[in-house]
Amino acid sequence: MNILLLIGGLLLILIGANGLTDGAASVAKRLNIPSIVIGLTIVAFGTSAPELTVSVVSALKGSADIAIGNVVGSNIFNTLMIVGCTSLVAPIVVTRNTLKKEIPLCILSAVVLLICANDLFLDHAGENILNRADGLLLLCFFLIFMGYTFAIAFPSATEPHSGEATADEEEIRTLPWWRSILYIIGGLAALIYGGQLFVGGATGIARSLGVSESIIGLTLVAGGTSLPELATSVVAALKKNPEIAIGNVIGSNLFNIFFVLGCSASITPLHMSGITNFDLLMLVGSSVLLWLFGLFFAKRTITRIEGSIMIIAYIAYTTVLILQS
Repeated sequence: MNILLLIGGLLLILIGANGLTDGAASVAKRLNIPSIVIGLTIVAFGTSAPELTVSVVSALKGSADIAIGNVVGSNIFNTLMIVGCTSLVAPIVVTRNTLKKEIPLCILSAVVLLICANDLFLDHAGENILNRADGLLLLCFFLIFMGYTFAIAFPSATEPHSGEATADEEEIRTLPWWRSILYIIGGLAALIYGGQLFVGGATGIARSLGVSESIIGLTLVAGGTSLPELATSVVAALKKNPEIAIGNVIGSNLFNIFFVLGCSASITPLHMSGITNFDLLMLVGSSVLLWLFGLFFAKRTITRIEGSIMIIAYIAYTTVLILQS
C-alpha cells in the first residue's frame, strides 16, 4: 500500500509540475515576458516543484529528515547522476560564465547550508537545527540569485545564456487563457495532494523496513523528485543540446537550497537528527567536482570518462548510506 501511495503521489507531482509549468509559461508568454526569464524562473520552478512540495509537506508533518534529505539528496543526485548520465549521451561543453559565476554560486549554496546546519559544532548547541532565521537567510540568498538571473536575462540577446535559453524555450505553447488558468490551478492541486501521498508512502516504507527517514529522503525521495531534471537533461542531450543540462542542474540546485529549504525552515524549524556532515560535505564535494571537471582536463568539457566517475561516486555514496543504516 505504501508503495502505491509513493508511486501515485510521484505521478501526481510530476503531472502537476508539468501542468503548472505549461500554464504559467503560457501566461508569461502572453504577457510578453522574455523567453529567457521564463526559462530561468518559471521552468526552473517547475522542475523544482516536486522538491518544494515534498519538503514543505514533510516539514508541516514533522518529518524534517525527509524535508532536508530530499533537498540534499536531490542536489547530489542532480550533480553526480544527471550530469554524469547526460555526459554519457553527449559530452557537455561548459561556458566560461558558468565556470566563473554559476558553479561557484552553487558551491556557495552548499557551503551556506553546511554552516547553517552545524549548530552543534559552531555554537555548541544541543542539536543541529535549521531555524526560521536560517530559512529567512536562505530566502535572502534566493533573492540575490533571482537578481542575478534577471541581470543576465535582460542586457542583450548576444550573451551565451540568452541564446541557449531562448533556443530551449521557443517551444513554449500559447494556450487559451481558460486552459492556462485550469493548468495552473489543477497543477497546484495535483502537487499538494501528490505531495501528501508521496510523503505518507515514503514514511510508511521507512517505518516498515526499519530504515531511517533521512536515508529514505536522501535516496528514494531525492531520486523520485529529481525525475523532471533527469528527463529534461537527457532529452536535451539527445537533441544535441547537452549544455542545457548544466544550467538545468545549477538552477535546480540553487532553487532547492535557497528557496525550497528557505521556505520549509521559515514555515517550521527543521531538526536535523539524521542528516550528517558526511551528507553535507558530499553535497559540497559534488559541486566542487563538477567545477574541477569543467575547469581542467578537457577544455571546459565534461567528458564521458568524467561522467562515469561522477556516476561511480554517486553509487559509492549511496552504498555507504545503506551500509551505515
